[in-house]
Amino acid sequence: MQKGMHSDTERCVRAVQSKDARFDGWFFTAVLTTRIYCRPSCPVVPPKPENMTFYPSAAACQQAGFRACKRCRPDTSPGSPEWNQRADLVARAMRLIADGIVDREGVPGLASRLGYSTRQIERQLRAELGAGPLALARAQRAQTARLLIETTPLPMAEIAFAAGFSSIRTFNDTVREVFALSPSELRTRAPKKGTPASTPGALTLRLPFRAPLNPDNLFGHLAATAVPGVEEWRDGAYRRTLRLPYGHGIVTLTPNPDHIACRLTLSDLRDLTVAISRCRRMLDLDADPVAIDDQLRTDPVLAPLVDKAPGRRVPRTVDEAEFAVRAVLGQQVSTAAARTHAARLVTAHGEPLEDPEGGLTHLFPSPQALAALDPQSLAMPRTRRATFTTLVAQLAEGSLNLGVEGDWTETRARLLALPGFGAWTVDVIAMRALGDPDAFLPTDLGIRKAAQELGLPSTPAALTARAAAWRPWRAYAVQYLWATDSHPINFLPV
Repeated sequence: MQKGMHSDTERCVRAVQSKDARFDGWFFTAVLTTRIYCRPSCPVVPPKPENMTFYPSAAACQQAGFRACKRCRPDTSPGSPEWNQRADLVARAMRLIADGIVDREGVPGLASRLGYSTRQIERQLRAELGAGPLALARAQRAQTARLLIETTPLPMAEIAFAAGFSSIRTFNDTVREVFALSPSELRTRAPKKGTPASTPGALTLRLPFRAPLNPDNLFGHLAATAVPGVEEWRDGAYRRTLRLPYGHGIVTLTPNPDHIACRLTLSDLRDLTVAISRCRRMLDLDADPVAIDDQLRTDPVLAPLVDKAPGRRVPRTVDEAEFAVRAVLGQQVSTAAARTHAARLVTAHGEPLEDPEGGLTHLFPSPQALAALDPQSLAMPRTRRATFTTLVAQLAEGSLNLGVEGDWTETRARLLALPGFGAWTVDVIAMRALGDPDAFLPTDLGIRKAAQELGLPSTPAALTARAAAWRPWRAYAVQYLWATDSHPINFLPV
């Protein structure tokens, strides 16, 4: 699949006529006769091809005067995989918009973070997505509002401001325009499904994904490396604390065959959009597993691994700075030792919080808190201590930014310039924090062991040359290679 798929009318028509859910989020179908827009897999009888037109985003549909279908709910489809596999200006802008930057800082804030003028960003987003940053953020606010309306008993005024609207009138007008229903009508029509939240004040929602999704390495990795107090695996679910723009939160994520069940407890509801965005990013839910697996299957060595357990995702993070710190703590030590080092930092420097369900006790320490600690208190070799203190100092002062707006190539270069940062550390941060789908770990012991067992070249240079055929999905190849081992990261905890 490629950039600009909505412009390939013949291909889009075929996808709609076959109700192919793999294309949900790649493009949207607007029906000229009904003025409704749908996802490709909409269950209704497909319209005639001459009555279809295609848009690259829900925001573009809304700007053209179409309203969301009440049957297929296109606003709730998985996000486009484009924003995960690219690092150009449009992709970085979309990741920031999903993170709520336009709601918090406006379009000037978006432009400032990206280092471009507002005019340049507006022009490029309109050219590719048919809508500017304000319209894209508005579409996201509408989706958040619908979620709150349908899943919580909150008063509409609270929902309006939690979703990012500046006034109740704007909230009412937007909901009516996008969904052709008033907020109260939307609540009345809400499907009564799912289990009520077991925790007072918690929000329960479903996170969609493109099938297949193999949860074993995804949740297995997060559970096996969980830092006590910050993360835990409990009753078939991964739980962790979240540091968010307006406050903090606790999330519980449970894998199901057709969705990820998500329960969020937030200290400030304005953080809902960014919390959902970060959880989706951590679980790699916007990936296109069919395209990825098809590419990896072209290698006869990888094909049996893919066929055995397709749909592996790359376990990522909700906090890029946190992951970078943990990557340094994990240099040349076991998973258990890395967890122990991180747990000590959490106990000594993390921010305490209360977990209504018990088990979680702290937010992971901020870079500012870690930059202020006494380096002599760190139980690690002197050279790694220098690596740690240099990293947290640069993160705290802002000279090193690992956020979603970053350019992957530039960030890699900045990381490599830090003392103690070799290829493995940079690539594991690129893979799991920056989200680069082509990051590769040829020097990783687990990868070298798998390569030897499978008859692949075992030296880093030769393995990298062989892995060229796996591009641009080498980070996913890493997951399949790791899965050949019996390490706990590859299995759902029992």
